[in-house]
Amino acid sequence: MSLRDWVQAGRRLGASDLHLEGGSPLVARVGGELRPVGSAIAGALLAQVGKDTLGAGWSQFMERGSADVSLVVGGTRCRINLYKTIRGLAVAVRLLAPSVHDLRTCNLHPDLRKLIEPITGLVVISGPTGCGKSTTLAALIEELNATRPRHIITLESPLEYLFVNRRSFIRQREIPTHSPTFEQAIIDALRENPDVLVISEMRTPEVIRLTLNAAETGHLVLATMHSSTCAESLSRVCMAFPPDVQSNIRAQLADCLVGVVCQRLELLEAHQLRVPRCEVLLASSGAKGAIRSGQFSQIANVMQSGGDDGMWTFDRYQRWTEQQRDWVRAPPPSAVADELTAPPPALKPSPRPARPAAPQPVAGEQGPIEISIDEEVDLTELAKRIEQRTR
Repeated sequence: MSLRDWVQAGRRLGASDLHLEGGSPLVARVGGELRPVGSAIAGALLAQVGKDTLGAGWSQFMERGSADVSLVVGGTRCRINLYKTIRGLAVAVRLLAPSVHDLRTCNLHPDLRKLIEPITGLVVISGPTGCGKSTTLAALIEELNATRPRHIITLESPLEYLFVNRRSFIRQREIPTHSPTFEQAIIDALRENPDVLVISEMRTPEVIRLTLNAAETGHLVLATMHSSTCAESLSRVCMAFPPDVQSNIRAQLADCLVGVVCQRLELLEAHQLRVPRCEVLLASSGAKGAIRSGQFSQIANVMQSGGDDGMWTFDRYQRWTEQQRDWVRAPPPSAVADELTAPPPALKPSPRPARPAAPQPVAGEQGPIEISIDEEVDLTELAKRIEQRTR
């Protein structure tokens, strides 16, 4: 077995993630549930797979104990994390969609387009691990890409979805491949004339500070972070800083905020389909007031009363999903994998149509001589036919 075999097996099962560890079978996450597949994997085999995957980065992995990489395996783009455990090497593989989708094909509510209408400000996509934050972020970028001429710079670790320029011009940078840190990449990006800046995750106080500064200086900034609610996202942004500066951070956040999306993935039993369930906070006067005063517990009430303004609570969004019937289903994973990995069909030369037999000349026959434009004419033969006609 190889990494390619495991990825293709995961695709056939319709898995979103794969987990591998020496001495344990392959574990696939299918429909949110973990499912063991096959027999135990030898630790030596997994170590060899890790070396082949990282190449020159193996020595750095041995020192650090973890590594992130994204690459195409067997026709499937994967985000791979390698890490050490008590049993040796372990690998977590996220199987990404073969192409970038917009909001509709991601089964998201069209109201989320309101988040990308402003030309400046901060949009936060939040949720727990594995809830589809990266997919929603990519869908918003693709909406911009399809509808507006924008210069978009993405800062990711690692690169996940690859975009094709449509109306926008998208520059994708990977940390640390193209820049040593997120902090340095954000500072550099502000000198690169972006309209939209995408930060794959706000992790440290310095990254959060630079993100807020970028949103205040005339850029639309899209970022993700881990949280379970919109209120918790805003609270985490402020609590990342010392108490003596939190009031300034709250004021800065209130001034530049466009909106927050918090999402989960839930299985619709009736359709056997996992779809996002979201709550959406927009920067209304009530939301900004709650942020400035630090009353994050009031955010839920703001969303509850903001339905007419395009805000969504989890309960209201669930009622929409229950009424929705026009769901977009991805093609079967096995069909996608087969299509991506199958060699192109051999081109067979088209048979050349048979030429109609040329009429034999008859001595003394009158009338024009008809020559097909597809016919290869022998001038000597043509001269003989003309001579026979004129006798």
